Amino acid sequence: MSENSAAGDAAARAAAAVASVTGNWRKAGVAGAAIGVIAAGAAAGVAIERLTVGRGMRRKARLALDASGPYGALRGTPGKALSDDGTELYYEIDEVDPEAATGAGSAAGPRRRRLFGRKTPAPVTVVFSHGYCLNQDSWHFQRAALRGLVRTVHWDQRSHGRSARGAAQQGPGAVPVSIDQLGRDLKTVIDAAAPEGPLVLVGHSMGGMTIMALADQFPELVRERVVGVAFIGTSSGKLGEVNYGLPVAGVNAVRRVLPGVLKALGSQAELVERGRRATADLFAGLIKRYSFSSKDVDPAVVRFAERLIESTPIDVVAEFYPAFTDHDKVQALSVFLEIPALVLAGESDLVTPSTHSEAIGDLLPDAELVLVPDAGHLVILEHPEAVTDRLADLLARVGAMPAAANVGTHGSTAQPGG
Repeated sequence: MSENSAAGDAAARAAAAVASVTGNWRKAGVAGAAIGVIAAGAAAGVAIERLTVGRGMRRKARLALDASGPYGALRGTPGKALSDDGTELYYEIDEVDPEAATGAGSAAGPRRRRLFGRKTPAPVTVVFSHGYCLNQDSWHFQRAALRGLVRTVHWDQRSHGRSARGAAQQGPGAVPVSIDQLGRDLKTVIDAAAPEGPLVLVGHSMGGMTIMALADQFPELVRERVVGVAFIGTSSGKLGEVNYGLPVAGVNAVRRVLPGVLKALGSQAELVERGRRATADLFAGLIKRYSFSSKDVDPAVVRFAERLIESTPIDVVAEFYPAFTDHDKVQALSVFLEIPALVLAGESDLVTPSTHSEAIGDLLPDAELVLVPDAGHLVILEHPEAVTDRLADLLARVGAMPAAANVGTHGSTAQPGG
């Protein structure tokens, strides 16, 4: 059998495996075909690996990568806050190391002096908001590089990581998740973890949308306290037009059936989770295709991304997906017009294309716009040095840390329990 035909056969089997999971609810043919369009590219790549590497060896390799890459092992002082619907939100605080951050805070500028007058200024707090199907550990490299230099808050969005499942999304009166709700959640975390002092808000993907929702609902908070903002791989709207790198026919089919498929899958979570485990290689290929662009990404980093995404239950995936089609926060961006801003994206992002970041840059003409070559959606993991460098520059500009601070470019030296 030729390599090409073997790859094709494996791709067909992978698409059939996905179809078998969805077939009971969407007559498999339509849903399987649509999801199969997405799966095909990843499945073909997985097929080549299967020609030479057995399933047992692949499983051992994953375990070895998990052991060798202590990514996501950083922990801070834990805290919990209750959102307006009673959802328990988990966050962690990393405080400033006085010796490491000597000189920080002396150049916060007019906004900070206006806030605090002659009083000893409260430290700047940098609040990191993560993306869809991730958790606060996705900021591992930036957290490690900035640790001790600036006060940071990392939190898990509702139904992700260590935060509780959305209370309003459960029970007979369940309501869909909205980006506006996430904005209110962020306000809750700020009130609990950083009730005073200047703020820098940093958001990746859904986290950036959360920041926009905060500004839309609490513009005075932003005007009075936010001294800097960073939007990374995110969008202010029109996500329903994204083609995910698919041909027109394929993406149209996916758009028609995906919401229904996800809803059906979410209603059979236990069965679907078994299916995810059975097709781990296929989903690993999908994750790599839609998260990274570089061909030489560290395998341990790829595996880390897999773990983050795999940890998100399928019913949570289904709950959140419709909110992105409704997301439109173009008007909210005007709240940030006079605030130093960084807008950064991977040039090859298939999930929130870099054109969406360019659109944000057009609305914030004084922002620094950075497009990272050979980078995909998870640019914060794929090219952490580029993200950390530009973020550190923003923090120095707003006086959150000294310009001469020794910021690590990768922050990959963290040890478990650090």
